[in-house]
Amino acid sequence: MSAGEASPAQVENGGDAAETGVAGGAGGGGAGEAPVDPRELEEAFRRFALHGDPKASGAELNGKNWAKLCRDCRVADGKRVTATDVDIVFSKVKERTARVITVPQFLSALEELSRKRFPSREPEHALRGVHGLVAGGTPAIAGVTKATSAGAVSRLTDASRFTGSHRERFDEAGRGRGRAGREEEVDASGYVASYKGAGSYHDKVKGGK
Repeated sequence: MSAGEASPAQVENGGDAAETGVAGGAGGGGAGEAPVDPRELEEAFRRFALHGDPKASGAELNGKNWAKLCRDCRVADGKRVTATDVDIVFSKVKERTARVITVPQFLSALEELSRKRFPSREPEHALRGVHGLVAGGTPAIAGVTKATSAGAVSRLTDASRFTGSHRERFDEAGRGRGRAGREEEVDASGYVASYKGAGSYHDKVKGGK
């Protein structure tokens, strides 16, 4: 290997450093990383613990959201840390009959995964690297459809373009007419429909007396 060529260890350390935003030299393995504030880790835990469950307290994290945290925060990269690794560590740190983990167990799980995520680093710096990925993490929301007003959609939502019976369900301002727009009202006045003199009979009778 030539003097100007990087060793495999240097390439690996450099890749770790680039991912966590710190400069790592050969054998340094991110030694310049500052410890993460534990409160940032606890806040990330709480956000993922509450995700998708309106009844959750935020004090416990289930297996599904633990796996999501690892994916969204890039702890699981599909190479060094796989989905299987994530599941194994979850089962390892939780209580035997439990389906959730607490904050201390969560921190233990991160420590377990740090050795696999950054294998070339010293344990302390590997843990800091994983903490840096997780700190401030927020659940990613996928599959959200944005509203659009183009083409066919605008025709379906513009009441002024409706025809037939659908048009009768809205007034001129586009507001729904409620029951009056859905049901045909029976005219019990005794007059023929559209008769211009409707309501004038009694006036004529009274006027002739």
